[in-house]
Amino acid sequence: MNLREREAAVRHILDRRPPPVPPELCADAVRRGGRILRRRTTARHVMWLVLLAAVVAFTVWASMTHPWVEPPSTTTPPVTGW
Repeated sequence: MNLREREAAVRHILDRRPPPVPPELCADAVRRGGRILRRRTTARHVMWLVLLAAVVAFTVWASMTHPWVEPPSTTTPPVTGW
């Protein structure tokens, strides 16, 4: 198919009358769109709650264990210079 034939085929497709749209299509799309938005909102709220719980758990763990403090030595240093 050369360029002129493709252009003619595209023009023929565009000149045709568009197919009829079912009348309930808009209502179905609005219902599905609302459901998707509610799911996204719920998922976003759950993710924020999980993040908040993780921050609280980390804060409690850090305040209990003090990970920034060096742990005490479990062995005595070698004695030299006696």
